[in-house]
Amino acid sequence: MDNRWSLLAHQLIRGLDITSNTKVSMFMTDFRCMEAVSAFVAECYKVGAYPQVMATDERFDRFAQEFASDETLGSPAGLEVAAMEWADVHVSFRGMVTPDFDVDQRKIALLRKGKGIVSTKRWQQTRWCIVRIPAIEWSNMINVDHEELLHEFFDSSIADWGKVGDLQLSLCDRLAEVSQIRILSRDSDLVLGVAGRRWLSFAGEMNLPDGEVATAPIETSVNGHIKFPGVFWFSGVAIRDLILYFEGGKVVSFSATEGADLVSAVLETDDGSRHLGEIGIGTNPNMKTLTGDLLLDEKILGTVHIALGRAYPDSLGVNESALHWDIVKDLREQGCFLFADDLELISNGELKVPLANFSNLRK
Repeated sequence: MDNRWSLLAHQLIRGLDITSNTKVSMFMTDFRCMEAVSAFVAECYKVGAYPQVMATDERFDRFAQEFASDETLGSPAGLEVAAMEWADVHVSFRGMVTPDFDVDQRKIALLRKGKGIVSTKRWQQTRWCIVRIPAIEWSNMINVDHEELLHEFFDSSIADWGKVGDLQLSLCDRLAEVSQIRILSRDSDLVLGVAGRRWLSFAGEMNLPDGEVATAPIETSVNGHIKFPGVFWFSGVAIRDLILYFEGGKVVSFSATEGADLVSAVLETDDGSRHLGEIGIGTNPNMKTLTGDLLLDEKILGTVHIALGRAYPDSLGVNESALHWDIVKDLREQGCFLFADDLELISNGELKVPLANFSNLRK
């Protein structure tokens, strides 16, 4: 077994405070996660914890799309709900499964609704972490050397998170004084009010790879438009050149050259799905490759992301939804800016202090 998986497992044990008699539920969404899961199960038993693993392979979703009723598709999986209610700690090992290009986008949106109910249970009732693991098929799909991408994954996951957390908390303190965030580029101009909201530091506790600071925008404060050029994937569906238009905090229209049916269906998930629950800033200098996978890309230093749907209550956001959909914009190009009031965090594609300080953490 690659020793890096053992190091990752040790980090999870420490970060999630897993000790004797801790009940740990695990989801494994792809068989290629087995090495990571095996290492973590072993470490759980070593400290006297009680691990339980469920195979929640995402390939089964294609059968649900083909044969299940709408009611079944939109309902949470009972065993997954029970796992969240049983566990003290939950870890999802999610392989980067290449997309299935023959999907019903309306049914995918219904599946997301049911999965969203499970994820709400996860963050309400457990200490949790999601581990997003690159697969060689994904590397081949985006024409990236797999060992290089895996190297970025480990460097971005196995870190001195105490040191990272201290730097992120300092940034959060600075942003707590800010009333407005503005994302500006040749194709975007989006303004988000954040006065009175709490900025949160995510430093290895809830995601691997990790590294971001985030808050919930004031629900009625988001105005303007933002474009996400190129292609990214959500629930196995390619979405290309997405543009969202906001008025008074709500998505009032959108366009996409691919994946528009899924976007339309997802926006109708519930009353909260057209509002933002998060604005986040990536701080991880070791994750550099834009992969099209949201959980990795949102951590890249020089990116910003918004999330439609559910807000984390710790941020003092109040938007409720079964949806929490992070969408990443890369600002590492000329003509891109990120403002916190009058403070430039990114100027013409270049990092500025205090955001530039995270470059010193590069391995």
